[in-house]
Amino acid sequence: TDDRSLLSRALRVWDHPADSVRRTVESGASTEGPAHPPQLLYAGALDARKVVLFHDGERTVRYSEPAQAGGSAATLDIARSDNSDVTDASALTLVRDADSARYLLAPWISESGLRDLRAPDRLPRPLPLTDGVTEEVALPPAKGCGSWPALQLRSSGKIVENHRFLVTDLGGFSPVHLTYQPLPGEGKSPGRAARPVEATSSAALVAWSATACGLPRLDPGVRSVNTWDFASQPLPGGGRGTWNCMRADTWKGPGQILIGLRPSTGQPLLAATARNTAACSRFGQHVVADVEYRTSDGDRYLLAAGSRAVTELTVDGKTSKGPTAAVRNATAGPGRVKARTRTGQVIEPPRAG
Repeated sequence: TDDRSLLSRALRVWDHPADSVRRTVESGASTEGPAHPPQLLYAGALDARKVVLFHDGERTVRYSEPAQAGGSAATLDIARSDNSDVTDASALTLVRDADSARYLLAPWISESGLRDLRAPDRLPRPLPLTDGVTEEVALPPAKGCGSWPALQLRSSGKIVENHRFLVTDLGGFSPVHLTYQPLPGEGKSPGRAARPVEATSSAALVAWSATACGLPRLDPGVRSVNTWDFASQPLPGGGRGTWNCMRADTWKGPGQILIGLRPSTGQPLLAATARNTAACSRFGQHVVADVEYRTSDGDRYLLAAGSRAVTELTVDGKTSKGPTAAVRNATAGPGRVKARTRTGQVIEPPRAG
């Protein structure tokens, strides 16, 4: 931009914000002014606002002011961006209103599209760019979950690794990177535990179509979300259920999990949530969960399932071999379910909360 005064105002506000400036600081980000000249990522006018984006190696900072006199107040938003990679630095939010947002895509993005996570069979539509800036993109719904927009991006093989990935807007400075971890035995190495992969395969899209509605339950400050299908079991009364752990990692480090069961028919069931946990990560690979389940005939069961290393389950005092169990007329509660791994470790389900 040739508007040097805009850049000067942005730097001045970052260093010494006036009381009239609306400032937001994402958790873990420093509020200190720039210690050295930052990199300018963007400066220009968008949707009645003038916007400036800076990056200083540790943080991304967005300054915004009304394009015309008499508009709303200037804003300053500061977010952590240390150790960003090709995926979580691929898009930055320039402007956002109640219904839509526009993003600045990184120069290594060679292809951009928009898809609905709730419609896994529907192909993404192309997302036009102007100087690296997207058109208006609808935000996830404030209520309900009939659709869930996500950006499908491809990185250029001329600059970095050529691969597709998904990101979605959870209200933060950057859209959140989505990944998928398939059931044991369904990865590239059937004899090993599957690792998280990009959520662009058919299986990943089907899994996310059912679990996307859990995203609003996550706390602010999320960097990436992995959905892990850790067990499958036959359901009483017919059909199968897939046990899933959705793990959100934040820029600060602690993770949050939501564990649920996806029946082949019917609505997903939430089994448990936990915060500040290593569960469902490479540092917490063993997990067990339970949920009360009712068949179409009205029969009640307590279902339980463990991850790949679980060899024995005790449910309501009844012990069985294997990683899944179903006990009729049992109810969930502390101490009702315990799992033993092949190394003898005993684990219990996290309780909802």
